[in-house]
Amino acid sequence: HVQLVESGGGSVQAGGSLGLSCAVSGYTFSSECMGWFRENAKMEREGLATIDSDGITRYADSVKGRFAITKDNAKNTLYLQMNNLKTEDTAMYYCAKGRPLDKAWLPRSQGTQVTVS
Repeated sequence: HVQLVESGGGSVQAGGSLGLSCAVSGYTFSSECMGWFRENAKMEREGLATIDSDGITRYADSVKGRFAITKDNAKNTLYLQMNNLKTEDTAMYYCAKGRPLDKAWLPRSQGTQVTVS
């Protein structure tokens, strides 16, 4: 079955950086679009980034130029590098199979908290 296991996250001061990883199993990772989304304390979900099977990336305007989505097909792992973090980036972050920029949230990881102060 499909499994997405996330790691990383934590707390950082504004202007700092954090990285997230998402280890995937249960399907052919290299042939699928993958992405990241977040959910804030108000339960508002926002798609952040996607990367398709050819490595083409898309970003939400709110994170463009600050976040970078990458993947390692050999390791079946998706990454999100977050730079120049802002307090408004505070949220629970999830990786998902599919296109979270198009509000496709499932299947997804267990989530990890990112807090920017």
